[in-house]
Amino acid sequence: MVYRAYSVKRPGFDIEAKLSLEDLRDNLGISALDSLTIANRYDIEGVSDAVFSASLRGVISEPNADFVYVGELPAELTAGARILRVETLPGQFDQRADSCAACIQAIGAETRPNVAYAEIYILRGAITDAEFAQIRAYLINPVDSREASADKPGTLAQTVPIIAREAYIADFTIASDAELEAIRGEYALAMDAADLKCMQDYFRDAERRDPSVTELRVVDTYWSDHCRHTTFLTRLEDVVIDDPDIQAAWKRYLALRDEIGAVKPISLMDIATIGAKVLKRRGGLKNLDESEEVNACSIKVKAKFPDGDRDWLLMFKNETHNHPTEIEPFGGAATCIGGAIRDPLSGRAYVYQAMRVTGSADPRVPVSDTIPGKLPRKKLTTTAAAGYSAYGNRIGLAAGLVTEIYHPGYEAKRMEIGAVIGAAPIENVRRERPVSGDVVILLGGRTGRDGIGGATGSSKSHGTETTEQNGAEVQKGNAPEERKIQRLFRDPSASTLIKRCNDFGAGGVSVAIGELAAGVEINLDAIPKKYAGLNGTELAISESQERMAVVVAADNAETFIELANAENLEATVVAEITEVPRMVMRFQGEVIVSLARDFLDSNGAPKFASAHIGNLPKLAPYVTTEPLPQLTEQIYFASQRNLQERFDSSIGAGSVLLPYGGKYQRTPSQVMAALLPAIDCDCETASVMSFAFDPYDSEANPYKAAYNAVVLSAAKLVAAGCDYHEIYFSFQEYFERLRNDPKRWGKPLAALLGALDAQMEIGAAAIGGKDSMSGSYEALDVPPTLVSFAVAPCPAERIISSEFKSAGHGVYLLRRDDWEYITEQISVGNIVAARALEPTGAEGEIFKMSVGNEIALERNTSAIELSDCEAGSVIAEAVTPLRVGKLLGTTTADFNYAHLTEKWEAVLCEVFK
Repeated sequence: MVYRAYSVKRPGFDIEAKLSLEDLRDNLGISALDSLTIANRYDIEGVSDAVFSASLRGVISEPNADFVYVGELPAELTAGARILRVETLPGQFDQRADSCAACIQAIGAETRPNVAYAEIYILRGAITDAEFAQIRAYLINPVDSREASADKPGTLAQTVPIIAREAYIADFTIASDAELEAIRGEYALAMDAADLKCMQDYFRDAERRDPSVTELRVVDTYWSDHCRHTTFLTRLEDVVIDDPDIQAAWKRYLALRDEIGAVKPISLMDIATIGAKVLKRRGGLKNLDESEEVNACSIKVKAKFPDGDRDWLLMFKNETHNHPTEIEPFGGAATCIGGAIRDPLSGRAYVYQAMRVTGSADPRVPVSDTIPGKLPRKKLTTTAAAGYSAYGNRIGLAAGLVTEIYHPGYEAKRMEIGAVIGAAPIENVRRERPVSGDVVILLGGRTGRDGIGGATGSSKSHGTETTEQNGAEVQKGNAPEERKIQRLFRDPSASTLIKRCNDFGAGGVSVAIGELAAGVEINLDAIPKKYAGLNGTELAISESQERMAVVVAADNAETFIELANAENLEATVVAEITEVPRMVMRFQGEVIVSLARDFLDSNGAPKFASAHIGNLPKLAPYVTTEPLPQLTEQIYFASQRNLQERFDSSIGAGSVLLPYGGKYQRTPSQVMAALLPAIDCDCETASVMSFAFDPYDSEANPYKAAYNAVVLSAAKLVAAGCDYHEIYFSFQEYFERLRNDPKRWGKPLAALLGALDAQMEIGAAAIGGKDSMSGSYEALDVPPTLVSFAVAPCPAERIISSEFKSAGHGVYLLRRDDWEYITEQISVGNIVAARALEPTGAEGEIFKMSVGNEIALERNTSAIELSDCEAGSVIAEAVTPLRVGKLLGTTTADFNYAHLTEKWEAVLCEVFK
């Protein structure tokens, strides 16, 4: 029997409905809409009358905040109203339905019930049919949801389809080029014609058979740009550089190749990674943690505790979900943070703090100006923020810094970056090469159809048809499930059983398990499923969230599974490590995948490209280019406090800094900092993380902008109290689709050369990163984007915030050559506030430092002009005079920025209410 119940917020608690009403009126211009009520509809099957009745109060509704109705909504609520019912697409994870089912089971159901959820919009007013259609299109994103039926179903049980036997690509090995191209189109493959030809040669010459459809899909996934960094590994054979500064940078790069005896072809990847190789050979990077298991950037830290120092691993990772967020903002952004967490988590680190950096076109534009095939900018921006925030809050992750970068180029495709910090005692992390006979345990969430094709989809161009065709690529995150894995991996009795671990990011089973060892046999029938009816291909490549593949000795499998079950985690042996270097998958008694490891790891056909960098304009120094009253009204400078307040920055009680500092919590922090997450006692060492990037500078000169981003990200850590000798970087590259255009290839080439020059000058290296090269939509391109993330450990007692602290202190401008002196003066308590100079200039940063405590700067009339400031400069407030730097003036309690503060905070208030 299917029971139906509704909950509706009581007056005073109906905040969501009021915000939705205001949103529809303002953004769609439907003034005839008088009122809006939201009802939550639950259909429940598999419970007794008593359990259903018990669930009405406390599960379906909160008695103090909700009305609850059984069967149907009352006539007085729906009479004369238009009703819109919205539900999640079948096969997609629904957090609300899942949570409801779990709670009902907890209060007395013998088994987990089936639950279906729908959100009901009850709209009143003289709304025309055209306006109602407009509302429907605005509230329903076809990628993840659909209009639900008003009828109550007879059952919630899903019909199990008959699974056809594995199909093979007939005559693949003898297909002509034209026939191969037809296959590429039929299966919408991400691989190009040369890759498909390479696969044909392999099956003809090595396997002597035609491939299965699953093998075709698996290889397409393995060789996708997302999984194998195809673009970054493309060989650059013809490089032409006109700009003399970049010509010199190119020669420096070639000299570094000679220094280490590089033999690999020149590529973007080689430029991105050579800095770490050179600095390590020169005796640097002493704290770098290296192993065959590559999950996240990892460094060794001497963590200070009351009873002495302990050896810890500090891990960090940045991740993008640009494409998924563009077409389904809530799920895409949620899995951006979920995916970022998974990498250090798979390294057995406890993830405790996150940073979110996004790029958007102006979200204040009217809905009527939305480009066909796109979601409205404001809806995309606010829904993505809700998705990231919801996931982080549910898993219990402090959002230490949230920033949105505005540039018209992100109309092409939104940028959605999540960066996280994790840590673990070094003795809790065991890393061993798997041996034959070891088993692979699939841990966590079950497999469904959501996320199928995510890796290949994110490697394709984005066009008007993307939203309709690629819905299955967007995964649905289950934060509570990932939180259970966090808890399990924090237990050394479990973590020390793991020899190697991989998360289920791009590629699903095929990549997560396939990469654990050279030889592995996978039993697809053993994989736990969300529902019956999944075929072998779906099981092989689904990227369903919150799953881990762990390798343990066969003798330890039962113990590990028991520990997982104690955390309410499902754990199942699904594969075995073998001596033969092949990936084999069995499904329903049939081998449907059997591929040689060296073929999979070949990355397909070699790729070649040419690059051309013309003469680039010189960038202006870091100076305020317009009067402060006008600057405070610009969207790129505006306060984003309302956006930050949608996130919880204090979860875990380890945060050292607030995102907005000072008595009035108005000064935006340039870094996030948190104590290492010890269980037994408080750690006295903190991790500190910053980022830097300016799209306008990068649009003009990617080389210099990337150089500045690296320097500025380091300067922000220095201004917070970190020693720059302990800094490590991770980069996020996000560029337009490069195609075969040498000028387009020149943009990431220039940016990476700039980042390399900065690394070598500072003596600190990028030890990780992520590239995303699909930032195009029709004729639109994102601005050249290289975001530099910088991380360093720091004694918590030394960390300072950037708002002015007290009147009567000197304020100084210091340069990059003064970084060691800045650290020294912070250590002795003389510098009490510091802020790295950003591209908008000193006037803007002084304003931001002033608003937190309403302490301003009384200018020194003899102060130098600030027009020659470069990246790396720092503005510092000192209790006693500094022996270096230029005195800009003295802090004063005469705060004269009140009117500007109001304007500054009002710019985005209509977007982030």
